[in-house]
Amino acid sequence: MATTDTSCSIVPYFEVSEGRMGEFRQLCERFVEQTKSEAGCLYYGFSFNGMTVHCREAYRDAAGVLAHLENVGPLLEESLKISKLLRLEIHGPEAELAKLHGPLSALGVQFFVLEYGFRR
Repeated sequence: MATTDTSCSIVPYFEVSEGRMGEFRQLCERFVEQTKSEAGCLYYGFSFNGMTVHCREAYRDAAGVLAHLENVGPLLEESLKISKLLRLEIHGPEAELAKLHGPLSALGVQFFVLEYGFRR
């Protein structure tokens, strides 16, 4: 069973530098506010486990991913001054991921191909 779902999820994990969690949480609030205006965003939020932070996010398609990264680029740069990106995955259908390989090649992304499932 193949899927007709075009959505792509970004799965980043950050390790926040010692003593910087308060600053990182403030950045999370700014990320959320900045992202609210994106038409292609399906959901967006942050989860915490000690000094590790995960951004839970998904977009309608590859174009939504690229629009988001352009929109939050300066905030992402700011966050990487007080944290380390531990892992970055992008999950989505092969046709959508193909649109992201080139533009995101410098980020060390692990791409996961969605092959089965549905979305309501």
